Amino acid sequence: MTLPRKELFHLPEGVIYLDGNSLGPLPRSVAARVAGTVTDEWGDMLIRGWNDAEWADQPARVGNRIAGLIGAPEGSVTMGDTLSIKVYQALAAALAMRPDRRVVISDSGNFPTDLYMAEGLLRTLGRGHELRVVAPEEVDGAIGEEVAAVMLTEVDYRTGRRHDMSAITAKAHDAGAVMIWDLAHSAGAVPVDMTASNAEFAVGCTYKYLNGGPGAPAFIYVRPDLADSAEPALQGWFGHEAPFAFDIDYRPAPGVERMRVGTPPVIQMTALEEALMVWDGVDMDEVRSAAIALMERFITEVEARCPSLELASPRDPAKRGSQVSFRFSEGYAAMQALIARGVIGDFRAPDIMRFGFTPLYLGEDDVLAAVDVLADVLGNELWRDPAYQKRSRVT
Repeated sequence: MTLPRKELFHLPEGVIYLDGNSLGPLPRSVAARVAGTVTDEWGDMLIRGWNDAEWADQPARVGNRIAGLIGAPEGSVTMGDTLSIKVYQALAAALAMRPDRRVVISDSGNFPTDLYMAEGLLRTLGRGHELRVVAPEEVDGAIGEEVAAVMLTEVDYRTGRRHDMSAITAKAHDAGAVMIWDLAHSAGAVPVDMTASNAEFAVGCTYKYLNGGPGAPAFIYVRPDLADSAEPALQGWFGHEAPFAFDIDYRPAPGVERMRVGTPPVIQMTALEEALMVWDGVDMDEVRSAAIALMERFITEVEARCPSLELASPRDPAKRGSQVSFRFSEGYAAMQALIARGVIGDFRAPDIMRFGFTPLYLGEDDVLAAVDVLADVLGNELWRDPAYQKRSRVT
């Protein structure tokens, strides 16, 4: 395998893209594939596309592609809906497995929407459940025999700090709790082995490192031994055993397919299915090694040339995902100045400048060129320009 594979991506001329941890770039083959779906399938086949173009099977087919990237067996991952919906389903199923327990553990590094969904679900259940949010380093000590489920994001979206999936899952199981992992910043970024971890559930989005496009459908993994008994909570018609029997009563489909809810977003899922082709022949261990090399070079150069920045990510590469974050009091304006000069990262409140490293389309030359621009922006205080002070809706 040769990295990077820049020729497979549509990357604008003069741009160094360090934001694949937020939205992956467009693989070149996706536009034609989607156009064909619109004109040849939707246009010419009309409703026959559900059978003739195999739209109905797409969530399982794409799910198997995702499974290969997260160390899961075929038939254990399905696609559809948003990550928020999949978090809700996984947590609801976990709580049903532990009906006599009332505590859910998460951490302050979790992505806020996961916490929002948990709060809403627990409030709706009305059975006295408690969501305990602790500091990331306190998770291990917070898992006791009263805990029904532990719900964590493996890689912190702000700093890139990475949890030890195997150790925490083992701790949860020792306490009799169910384990749920959010892999939004893991899938396609770091090697993941769901089978070895033995966790019951995992969820994730596909528009970051998997390059599925804005709003790409999410995935959910259910450990195979639980797939026929997990309660889906959101009982949509495509999760029914026989959707086109149109029965009044719900009967869950066998296996992970019961975690499907509504009609799959065919056009968006087609974009994702084609985007996943860039992973053909890719070894995640090689991707990880290349990413670490890029991040280490970036950190070394930034700390030597940009003393006003403070490393917010773990210094040990084994303890972070595929991003590097720095703190800077004027981080938002500095990031806008960078973007204006063709180096695209992003900002997370209150003071985090984030940079993602994806070896599929980034090389050492990109890293060095990016640091040149960053040093210029900071050294000459270009971020002071009023044009960079105005906050946009999306940061």
